[in-house]
Amino acid sequence: MVAMWLDRYRPDGRETNTSGAYGSDWRAFRAFTDKPLRALTVPDLQAFSASLADMQPASRGRRLSAIKSLITLAHETGYLPFDVGAPIKLPAIKDTLTERIMTEEQVQRLLWLTDSPERRGRFMRRNACLLRLLYGAGLRISEICGLLWRDVTERGDSGQINVFGKGGKTRVILLPAPLFQRVCDLRTRDSDDDSPVFRSREGGSLDRSQVHRIVKAAARRAKLPATISAHFLRHSHASHALDRGAPVHVVQTTLGHASLTTTTRYSHARPGDSSARYLNA
Repeated sequence: MVAMWLDRYRPDGRETNTSGAYGSDWRAFRAFTDKPLRALTVPDLQAFSASLADMQPASRGRRLSAIKSLITLAHETGYLPFDVGAPIKLPAIKDTLTERIMTEEQVQRLLWLTDSPERRGRFMRRNACLLRLLYGAGLRISEICGLLWRDVTERGDSGQINVFGKGGKTRVILLPAPLFQRVCDLRTRDSDDDSPVFRSREGGSLDRSQVHRIVKAAARRAKLPATISAHFLRHSHASHALDRGAPVHVVQTTLGHASLTTTTRYSHARPGDSSARYLNA
């Protein structure tokens, strides 16, 4: 049951940040309760929740949410007769999304410095394209690592990429012509359809830690906050696209959000107006 639950967060069969974190959450819960899944009771979950009181609300909420999702799946599949996690309330968490959205100026500075004339080596061109695609297409790290040349296809004067993302869902993202050309320029003569678009120095696909280091190095060059990560570029894509008039349902489809509510959070994080602007305070 646990393996089936974790597999839902491994869209391509490989370990992801989510599946790794959820696996750790389950092991911590199992060590605390020392009970098999079928023997769990509501008091067991209440006691586990109380044991997390010293954790930050976001970390505590994620750990409880993980265990609740496992129990819900077990109940929905008939493995458990009752959803004993349903009565457990998650802690209120401050929405910090606005802190993870870069300004357009910050993004352009990061991209420009990575793409400057003195950085023309093969791997520098790869890194520059990777950063532009993370931002321009709003991709997750796992999605850009899993991108193969068979996923890149021409379409008119530009092209598209087929992205296999969270929840095992595939989506198609149309790219502007300049960005699509940058991607195509990375293809070498020895690249077949099953070769990764973003290759490591060893010839295989970049892994998540390598992409993470590329983004961090670019942020340091641009003298941007050390907290910036690849997901900041995804958040910024959503916010900037909405600011520029992209329909919210188009942004939802591009990012692969299951719910429109998730996408509209970006509008709330950076509203276009506020009643506070109408007062003399």
